[in-house]
Amino acid sequence: MALTKVSNNALSNISVLPSAIETGALTLLSTQTASASASISFTSGIDSTYSSYVFKFINIHAGTSAVDFTFQASTDGGSTYGVTTTSTAFRAYHQEDGVNSGLGYITDDDLAQSTSFQVLSPVGGATALGTDNDSNLNGTLQIFSPSSNTFVKHFITRTTFFDRFSPNSAVDGFTAGYFNDGTNDINAVQFKMSSGNIDDGIIKMYGVK
Repeated sequence: MALTKVSNNALSNISVLPSAIETGALTLLSTQTASASASISFTSGIDSTYSSYVFKFINIHAGTSAVDFTFQASTDGGSTYGVTTTSTAFRAYHQEDGVNSGLGYITDDDLAQSTSFQVLSPVGGATALGTDNDSNLNGTLQIFSPSSNTFVKHFITRTTFFDRFSPNSAVDGFTAGYFNDGTNDINAVQFKMSSGNIDDGIIKMYGVK
C-alpha cells in the first residue's frame, strides 16, 4: 500500500489565526484595590466582547474576623445584586501541625435557587477568614458567556486561603455553579465580605477570547 506524505508547509506559513478562532488569551480590563472597602464592584466592561471573564484575587485581607469572601452578579448594571444561583462547594485542607487533613463537600456554602451571595472561602460549619496580619485569600473566578440570551451562565472558582482556626490550615476551596437566567445579560459583579470590610487586596478583571 502506497503512503501519501502530507506537507506541513501550508500550516507552518500561518502567522495569524482567523478572528473566529478563540485563542484563550487574557486581556486585562480593570484593576481595583481595596482599602477598608465595603465592597468592590465591576459595573462596566462585562458584555459580549469576550466569551468569558476571569477575576483574579490577590492578597485579599479581611477587616473583620470570622467572615467569608463572597460574590454575586447583576443584570441591571449593578443597581442590584442577587441573580438566582445554584452551586456546589467543596474543599481540601491540611493543618500546619500536620495532625488533620481532609477533603469534603461543604453543604453550608452551596446554593439552591438562591439570590444570596456565594461564599468563595468554603470551610463548612463556620466562617473561614480572620484578621491575622499574614492571613489572606488568593484565587480566581471565571464566568462563561455572560451575555448569552439562551443559556444559564456558568461560573467556576478556586481559592486558596489561610483559615482563622487553631492550628491554622492551608485550604484549597472549589465552588462552581450557574446563574439561572437564560434571558438577561450578566453585566456587573460585586465582591464583599459576609460582614465588615475588605481591608486590603487587589482584584483584576480579564476578558478571555
